Amino acid sequence: MKELERDLGLPSVLAISIGAMIGSGIFILPALALEVAGPAVILAYLLAGVLVVPAALSKSEMATAMPEAGGTYIYIERGMGPLLGTIAGVGTWFSLSFKGALALVGGVPYLLLLFDLPLKPVALGLATVLILVNLFGAKQTGRLQLAIVVVMLAALGWFAAGSAPGIRSANYVDFFDDGVGGLLAATGLVFVSYAGVTKVASVAEEVEKPGRNIPRGILGSLAFTTALYVGIVAVLVGITDPGSVAGSRTPVAVAAEVTLGQAGVIAVIVAAILALVSTANAGILSSSRYPFAMSRDRLAPPSLSTVSDRFGTPVASITLTGAVLLALIAFVPILEIAKLASAFQIMVFALINLAVVAFREGGTEYDPEFTSPLYPWMQVFGAVTGVLLLTQMGTIALVGALLIAFGSVLWYFVYVRPRVRREGAAADALRRQIGEDALTDVESASSDATHEVLVALTKDVGGQRERSLVALAADLVRPDDGRVVVVRFEEIPDQAPLTEDATVQSPSDVSFETRMADLAADLDVDLTADEVVSHDTKHAVVNFADDHEVDAILAEHEPLRLRSRLLGDPVDWIVRHAPCDVLLVDNLGYDAPERIALSGDGGPYASLTVNVAEAIAASNDGSISLWHPADGDSTDQQRRTIGDYQSDLSELLSVPVRAQSVRTDGGQLPRPDLLVRRGADHRLRSGLFDDRPVLLSPGCTTVTVYPRESGRPGLARKLLERLMF
Repeated sequence: MKELERDLGLPSVLAISIGAMIGSGIFILPALALEVAGPAVILAYLLAGVLVVPAALSKSEMATAMPEAGGTYIYIERGMGPLLGTIAGVGTWFSLSFKGALALVGGVPYLLLLFDLPLKPVALGLATVLILVNLFGAKQTGRLQLAIVVVMLAALGWFAAGSAPGIRSANYVDFFDDGVGGLLAATGLVFVSYAGVTKVASVAEEVEKPGRNIPRGILGSLAFTTALYVGIVAVLVGITDPGSVAGSRTPVAVAAEVTLGQAGVIAVIVAAILALVSTANAGILSSSRYPFAMSRDRLAPPSLSTVSDRFGTPVASITLTGAVLLALIAFVPILEIAKLASAFQIMVFALINLAVVAFREGGTEYDPEFTSPLYPWMQVFGAVTGVLLLTQMGTIALVGALLIAFGSVLWYFVYVRPRVRREGAAADALRRQIGEDALTDVESASSDATHEVLVALTKDVGGQRERSLVALAADLVRPDDGRVVVVRFEEIPDQAPLTEDATVQSPSDVSFETRMADLAADLDVDLTADEVVSHDTKHAVVNFADDHEVDAILAEHEPLRLRSRLLGDPVDWIVRHAPCDVLLVDNLGYDAPERIALSGDGGPYASLTVNVAEAIAASNDGSISLWHPADGDSTDQQRRTIGDYQSDLSELLSVPVRAQSVRTDGGQLPRPDLLVRRGADHRLRSGLFDDRPVLLSPGCTTVTVYPRESGRPGLARKLLERLMF
């Protein structure tokens, strides 16, 4: 495959970036921003330039890491995944479409200074011509772009130099009359003026020494353009009568007439028309490539990436973009077009900053030649200030951005997700962090000794099952030389008095105390036995655990019946109100288990389940199998990251460990001696639904673990675990 030659030096990079920025930002927006902030519009341009710096640094870094890729959408999709890639692609497409519409709606008034024509029909006619030009494949040459930049800079330079002596300091009085709110609103409005600063990244494959020239070109052009904007706007405000420019459709021409006369007006008109038509054409060209690129990545219908055999252009993509452009020109006021263009650009620049964090923290191969200074604070600053700026731009801009984001999310779940199974670097970075946090929890929990376990017998279970429960409790406390407390809870009717002789006799021939004494000797464990009579067993269990400050309650798990689901399950109540951990046992026998399976529920293993499995395995010279659902839809990166997490977990444990993927579709499961798993979080389910984790029981005794409230992860973390693992 033929590769593009790297022949664009630093001057070319500067010209591309400067040419992409100078347009509506100077010829249209000053008049609109003056209405919002007054003379403080000068500071608004400076502040907007400063707030673009984080995105410029982030884009420079990603462009040197992936100089062959190019494009904001590509970087965000790779860094943040298809969901945010969809939002970024749609948002950038709309932003560029709005910018193209702004250039035409704002540029035509300069033309009308020479010709008496209706504004909207002329704008629609020019838009139609430019759409056809793009459809037929005509390209704007580099020489034409360079010529436009030279003409613009010459006209603006003449305007600034010739007008500066006429500045009146009185025009800057009451600089902050519109307050901080007006300044921030104006900053958001003119933000789109700097949208082209990172456009050079799209031709990064053609830049020589990209590690040096791309960041220098982007940052150099940003500094130059910011200074130019601030200087031109300061002159414009200083030479015109207060209020004469605010709201004008041709602010620079109005100002030029004051100091340079008709010749200055003609020069400004020529520069403005060239710049704005060029901006509109570039907007159609670049924005139409976003549906095209998204279609190739299967985020949009395949018809949008079809290239015409006759013209060699993506006709469907250009046609769709052209239709949006014409609709904007016909129906949306220029001020709202400007606000929406800036709002979408701010949103995309915020995502660019987050994408850098995703690449650096994720497991994706990422080796940029240039790295952003002050990482990650620079990126955090860019993302946070972007969100804050959005909130200051008014209802229409904010609602527009939110609607586009919501529509993109809806499109992702309806169209993209069934077709695309990949994820960005951010998902992997987040998954790795979740795994590291889970490992930290295991290390911390391993120092918390289990000194006392309450075996709660809430019904007569028979000698064999009774022994199994006590033996399990003995294995849990044995590593810490702890104690087992076995209590038989008897419930009597509310009408019956609670007296010392109100106990219900066991059908066994041997007394409860004798059986417990025999078990203590046989299992070689410190054991005490007791009996409690109450009107409400669940309260009695919780109160006993609280009074005796036990570390865990161990009891048999009773299957939930419909009545329990509707009226409240006593076991579920104990789980939610116990002052300690709760272990519920599906008791099929317990006889020195050596093969312990630790079942995952779609998230990392809970620290308590790990400690329970390790204690049982250590007490019986056994081993642990780390079970994880075998999800056929998971990505290769997801499987690698989970594998790394399981390996790190294995190194923390004192018993032999191996990882094992198991099916969740009801197929044949391995048969361990004992299964340990985490119980469902009541915050994530309704009481009408079963509380079984993802993996079913393989037909052996199963211990379902519910950590005490202080040991449960926060709801946000729990949701992330379910989502990412």
